[in-house]
Amino acid sequence: MRAMDHGGVGHPLIGSDAFVTDGGIETDLMLRRGVDLPHFAAFPLVETAAGRSTLREYYSGYAAIAAATGRPLMLESPTWRANPDWGLLLGYAVDDLARVNSRAIEFMTDLRREHADSIGRIRVSGTVGPRHDGYSAEQAPTSDDAFDYHRPQLAAFAAGHADLATAYTITHVEEAVGIVRAARAEHLAVAVSFTVDSDGRLLSGRSLADAIGEVDELAAPDHFLVNCAHPRHIRAAIGAEPGAWTRRIAGTRANAADAGHADLDEAVERGDGTPESFASAQAELLADLPHLSILGGCCGTDERHVAAMMRTIET
Repeated sequence: MRAMDHGGVGHPLIGSDAFVTDGGIETDLMLRRGVDLPHFAAFPLVETAAGRSTLREYYSGYAAIAAATGRPLMLESPTWRANPDWGLLLGYAVDDLARVNSRAIEFMTDLRREHADSIGRIRVSGTVGPRHDGYSAEQAPTSDDAFDYHRPQLAAFAAGHADLATAYTITHVEEAVGIVRAARAEHLAVAVSFTVDSDGRLLSGRSLADAIGEVDELAAPDHFLVNCAHPRHIRAAIGAEPGAWTRRIAGTRANAADAGHADLDEAVERGDGTPESFASAQAELLADLPHLSILGGCCGTDERHVAAMMRTIET
């Protein structure tokens, strides 16, 4: 397993220890930059020169934040949809996905080289997304099915020498367990990021504490995150069952809008959630999770929100 170096996850949010990562790549590209992303998939952009140029411009904003604040950078690949079910909808066969996942990690590695002189530490994470709709609890894969399904993507990340893989917007414990086991089979460090609704619970109705506890018991990842929820929703999850389990949460990538998943699309399109309100809500969350060491955004956020959050941390 590739381990994070000193100053990576698990260290207190002090000095320059916290990694900067990006915001809501899909919503940013679609709503701010006018990029067409069928099925909310950004990964096809790595296949063309124009697409790579768009991605390079997108990631450069977060590299600038890391350089300006003296913090390390987590570069996360645009591969949330690069799995068989979603790939098929976009015309990508299994071999095509192997190519595009490899190319995505190669692209992120190139970005790391481009920014190496201005940023001391940069890590490349391969992004994994759920097999089904991450905003519905109706389809729950078994852990064995998830192992087989996600392993080819994780193998591509490992072959490309990604530092770790991070599974985002996960709703089911079983899928999380299968992903962790598949990453371990590929000797790859791995993190799991659950999403919660406005009540602080997973869409399946489980508490975040229960979900993290069960995954840790069955197949512990290197760390957990929470994404695609407003900071207040994450605070609701923490406040429902405060305890030592919260120290397993090493990062958050929160939404700008204070809306539940049923209303999230409309809220994002309206542009709900200013950078200042996002930063303020995130500062309140940091009072509950002062040890966080990976900080970014999700739906409706961009480099302005992440920069505002970092300014709040610095003051």
